[in-house]
Amino acid sequence: MQRSEEERFYMTCRAAYLSVFRSSLVNMTSKDQLCSVLQQAGRNPSQKALDKYWPPGTKKLNFDDFCEILKKEKTAEPDQLMRIFKKFDTNCDGYISHDELSRILTSSGEKMSPKEVDEVFSLADVNKDGKLDYAEFCRLLESTVEQCQTAALEKLEADAKLKRQNFGNQLDNSPQSLESQPELPASEIQPRTEPETTQRKDSRSSSRPSSARSRRSPLSTAITMGSGSTKSGRLAEPKSLQDWHHTLMRGCFYLEEDGTIVSLQYRLIIPETTSIYLTIRPLNLSPIPDKPSPWMCVDTALYVVTGNETKEDSNLVCFTELRDKERFLWRGELSAGSYLLLPFTTGCRLMKRTRKTATKTAQLVNRTQSGELELTKEFKAALSDIFEVIDLDGSGLLSLEEYNFFEQRTSGEKCDEDAWAICKENFDTRKNELTRQGFLELNLMEANDREGDPRDLWLTLEAMGYNRSLEMVEACPFVIAVYCEDVKATLQAVHLDSGIKMLNSAVQRSITSKAEARSLKGHENVLVYTYKGESRISSVIANKSNQKVTVHINNEQSKNCVSSRGMSVFAVEVPPRTKMVCQHVMALNEQQEWTYSCVETIIPSL
Repeated sequence: MQRSEEERFYMTCRAAYLSVFRSSLVNMTSKDQLCSVLQQAGRNPSQKALDKYWPPGTKKLNFDDFCEILKKEKTAEPDQLMRIFKKFDTNCDGYISHDELSRILTSSGEKMSPKEVDEVFSLADVNKDGKLDYAEFCRLLESTVEQCQTAALEKLEADAKLKRQNFGNQLDNSPQSLESQPELPASEIQPRTEPETTQRKDSRSSSRPSSARSRRSPLSTAITMGSGSTKSGRLAEPKSLQDWHHTLMRGCFYLEEDGTIVSLQYRLIIPETTSIYLTIRPLNLSPIPDKPSPWMCVDTALYVVTGNETKEDSNLVCFTELRDKERFLWRGELSAGSYLLLPFTTGCRLMKRTRKTATKTAQLVNRTQSGELELTKEFKAALSDIFEVIDLDGSGLLSLEEYNFFEQRTSGEKCDEDAWAICKENFDTRKNELTRQGFLELNLMEANDREGDPRDLWLTLEAMGYNRSLEMVEACPFVIAVYCEDVKATLQAVHLDSGIKMLNSAVQRSITSKAEARSLKGHENVLVYTYKGESRISSVIANKSNQKVTVHINNEQSKNCVSSRGMSVFAVEVPPRTKMVCQHVMALNEQQEWTYSCVETIIPSL
């Protein structure tokens, strides 16, 4: 039943999108286009909502962005519209005159010009009597919306091509891994054998005649992974590791409103060639030994690349492919030079959750008997954990640089030297850096500045991944460790505008360089790469042709699995001469055996 609801939703998304654009591969390039598509889907977004979805600097949004936005925008209820009209019907006669409507629309809410009011009234005066019968108008509006949606869906059903694509191009909850990458030259596509991967034609799961199956050119992959596969036996920790030079740095994955997963990047400078032992793992903040933080099950990885920090082009050097419990690691030799470390998580275990998981809104501030404000015990605990996360070097103090990463995350602004000097004068510091107590004092000052109004405090908490019960549910702190045998390396946190695209490229190349390339039957220019790692299976679709292709993905026969897509059945549209990460799959319960069974099928163009 859940899948059927998802299917209906994405049919609605596609129907609305294709009422405005010829293909779901076409991007929206303006706020007006976004408004038009939302209206086709029966939504009536405010200007404030449109500004939120299309912030300054936005150049384009794609179909997947539209799907995420549509989930958040509620349909305009006729009853609600009627109540609003009645509120302004001063005569209570069921009508609103031109003067009344003009006064409302030019003085409240999103104010209109007199000319715009005249245009609205010319459309809304359905009886042409100079008055607006708002009950009749509401019925007409509801009927028009329904007719538009019905017509779009009927068109979708009638078109065989669109009907077969009715799952849309819904992308991964972690757009880090889904950006299209230009196709590499054919010389770089070297098939490799993966003995655990079996290839077979899927004849049991389809009720279609064999001729139809051949026309749809299915490709089936089945991989069974053992239970409890969290220990790597192929990479022993160096015996003398305790004598190696050691550098630690913390960070955090944040789940954005649109499902994007973001984090800082890191610059690693190695003065001379040396052996390296590199690890990344979730950071446990629980004070209870037998009860680790809930995000400790989130998968992590580090991709090491070289390249210009201001450009998207980069060369993949290595990545933490192996696993030891919650640690993901790599061991090898790196030459002298500057490298970028790009943290990554598939999104399989860090997905968007409904806000309803917070059963009770926590209190952030109290007033003492003397009337002074104080932070609650629960809020102090959350702030203490936040301090641990933003204390990147684990020194127990916040430098200006560390504090500014926090400010950029929560407010989009930076604290300059003068403002930092004021902080040091008013809050507890040590060695010119902010202590944990000073950080609490700073937040208490913000509460006092707003006379106890917690709204801005909640904005900060939500930006850091907390829900209204003060649970960190949309973030995963992590810690990176770099061990160098012969020299001391320098590790520094950086924020790169091109970081996400560089990571996308690295993830895609890590899959295609290690997986076997198999073409779909009858489509030699469409290749599927399936990579089997220590704890995940990832796939890339490469379209070497000069036309876009739509690939239908079916994971329904998989067992004990979770896909980064959040769905078991979906479709991916791959532009010409492009590679695209299709999905990542992990075990739901790692203590049990799990089976990845995926059927990829080309949806033919008509």
